[in-house]
Amino acid sequence: MKEKIIKVSKIGENVQRLSDIYPIIETNTILNKTITGIGATYSEIKAPRNSIIIEPTRPVIKGKINDPKHKEDNLFGVFQGVKKDDVESYIERSIRKKKHIKILTTPESFKKVQDAFEELDIDIRFDGYFLLFDECQKIVKDCDYREDISLPLGLFFECENKAMVSATPPTELEDPRFKDFTFVKIEPDYDYRQDMELHTTNNVLQYTKELLKSIGNEERPIFLFVNSTDIIYSLMNQLGVKDKSAVFCSEKSVNKLKQLKFKAAYEDWDIGKMAHYNWMTSRFYSALDIELSEKPIVIMITDCYIADYTMIDPYMDAVQIVGRFRNGVSTIYHISNTNRHFAVKTREQIKSRLEADSLVYDYMQTMENSASTPEQREAFAGAKNAIPFSRFLKEDGSLDYFGIDNYIDEELQKSYYNNADNLREAYYACNYFSVFHGNHSYRLGDSERLKIANPNISIKQKQKEIVKQLEQLGVCETEADVEYKESLAFADSFIVKAYDTLGKEVIEELNYSKTKIREAIINKEHQEKAGSTDALKLIYTRFRPRTRYTSKELKDGLIEIFNKLHIKPPKAIKATTIKNYYKVTDGNTKDEKGYKLLEPKFRIE
Repeated sequence: MKEKIIKVSKIGENVQRLSDIYPIIETNTILNKTITGIGATYSEIKAPRNSIIIEPTRPVIKGKINDPKHKEDNLFGVFQGVKKDDVESYIERSIRKKKHIKILTTPESFKKVQDAFEELDIDIRFDGYFLLFDECQKIVKDCDYREDISLPLGLFFECENKAMVSATPPTELEDPRFKDFTFVKIEPDYDYRQDMELHTTNNVLQYTKELLKSIGNEERPIFLFVNSTDIIYSLMNQLGVKDKSAVFCSEKSVNKLKQLKFKAAYEDWDIGKMAHYNWMTSRFYSALDIELSEKPIVIMITDCYIADYTMIDPYMDAVQIVGRFRNGVSTIYHISNTNRHFAVKTREQIKSRLEADSLVYDYMQTMENSASTPEQREAFAGAKNAIPFSRFLKEDGSLDYFGIDNYIDEELQKSYYNNADNLREAYYACNYFSVFHGNHSYRLGDSERLKIANPNISIKQKQKEIVKQLEQLGVCETEADVEYKESLAFADSFIVKAYDTLGKEVIEELNYSKTKIREAIINKEHQEKAGSTDALKLIYTRFRPRTRYTSKELKDGLIEIFNKLHIKPPKAIKATTIKNYYKVTDGNTKDEKGYKLLEPKFRIE
């Protein structure tokens, strides 16, 4: 791709709008606006031409449509729930009123837009329409789990007038159809970097607790970006902030949280729904405008062990996240663990491996085609389809270039998260942040917690792992130790209580049987309470040595004492229970049974 540099200067406290220096987005360009909020989408909405703007998600479209700045701009949003007929009516109405058509659509709903134009016999490829793919990095980032995000690209490349835009566009794209595009870069001539604190740790939960504690009673809102509603829900509970939180996520995740009795979950951003703690998934990482009267605290959280898709890309995600806040932010934090099992690879090494996989795939295809029997063809076909490269082929056999870009991106990202130094260097290299780096190590952390959270292990295996970790933890010497033990109790309170009451050896002797362990706990607790100083004093006061008592007197007296001390015995109290406290001899008479008490078994001060 050719490269074109456009300088941009800072004017007072505001950045110039894109339209001031680049009046109209040119066709066949990938526009790198470098800084968020410079108004690329705004520029196209205001441009005197018909536009179809592809936005990554519905919340972004709703945000633009409801923005007072665009009240007179004839915007029309297309997303789930909007029908093809609605699009047709909008187009006809706009043409009749001689207004520029300004359609904002999600990639998944683009087909409805295309069908509507075809129904009206309008060819958007050649009839003066401009197709703009906003936040184009999302095609690469999301195509592994949003299969339809690249649907518009077939028509995109056929259009005469088209462009892509992002503050963080991918700089290298595998699709050869980009070879004639121009890479237009907006290059600020001032230091636009923002201060950020990167905190790497082996215990994300613990350091997050400590960070929120250090923030204290700060009244400004806190926005936490975590790309997993499971992790969000767990953190809200363990941090004790659920009643002060709102979660912004997909419709599916909203329903999931509501099933868990958490009601403050929403599909769309709305300042009226804002809480003190606002949790956002990747659906809200880019394009959305969040305009607040005060500068919020931004916390990004990554847990490589529980969910590697929570990894924040320093080059793309982090920049986009901070850029959501149009009036700026007060402080930026990224809390992350790292995983030494992630392979460290360069782009060249990743591409070299892809080429090798491609050669093997082609060889197997050749062998399949030349096989002499159906059985041989079936065997070669099975071997061919097992090769990882097969996932980069579409149904028609053509290459899925954005799938390849996504794979390269993910492998590079894993390289950053192999260790703290690599992640720090990635932040330095992206040149968007001035980074302070702190590293925080705890006795037990996320890799140990993962073993407990594994849904594929049995309850017994999980309990064995918890007991093992309790042994490692030993006596809790720090607040972090205490809180880690609390997280173990959060995972399985029964086995933690059993460990504290009985110890590892007894639990193992009982073979982790819940029934036997429960009985052992009851017996132990009864023995401890029944053998307490208070119990002994009352028993030795009530029953005197060298004295004979009837069985009824002994039984009634012990019941009265235990009830007074709220001691619940595991077995029914009998006269023979006195033998736990006294040496006795037979005290039966001709008329009634009883015992003569000799001397106490215990001494009390």
